[in-house]
Amino acid sequence: MGMAAHAAKLGGHLPTAEMRAAAEHLSQLLIPRVRAKSATIVGFKIQDGAEESVSITPEMAGLLLEIMTYVRKGQAITLVPVDNYLTTQQAADILNVSRPFLVKLLEAGELHHHKIGRHRRILANDLFAYRDKRDEDRSKALSDLISSDADLY
Repeated sequence: MGMAAHAAKLGGHLPTAEMRAAAEHLSQLLIPRVRAKSATIVGFKIQDGAEESVSITPEMAGLLLEIMTYVRKGQAITLVPVDNYLTTQQAADILNVSRPFLVKLLEAGELHHHKIGRHRRILANDLFAYRDKRDEDRSKALSDLISSDADLY
C-alpha cells in the first residue's frame, strides 16, 4: 500500500526570483536536447568545489523541462507518485471538481477506490487513468459534435 500523498509548495514556498531565473536558464539548456531526443549530460558544482555530472535520458530531460516551466512561471507544483493513495479532497483538486462531485463518482462506481476505516482513498494511478479516459471521451465527443455541425452546412 502506498503512502498518503501530500501537496507542498516547492521547498515550502513559491519560487523566488533567483529560482525562476535558474529555471529559465536550465530550460534554455534542456530545450534543444529534448527536441533532439538525445541523452544529456548535466553537470553540478558542489559547494566544496567538486564537480559531478550525470547522463539523463531524453524522457528525464523532458520531465525536468516540464517542472522548470512551472518554476520559471512562479507557480507551485505537486508531484504525486502513481502508487500513492489520495484523499477525496486531493483527488477532487487534481480533477478540478468539487469533493461532493468526486464522492458521487466513487459511489456510482465510475472511479475505483478503497475504504480505509470510514475514509475513501483513491490510488493516484487509478485517478490518472480515469482523468485520461475522461479527457479522451470529452475530446471524442467534441470532435463528433464538430463533425455533425459541419454536416449541417
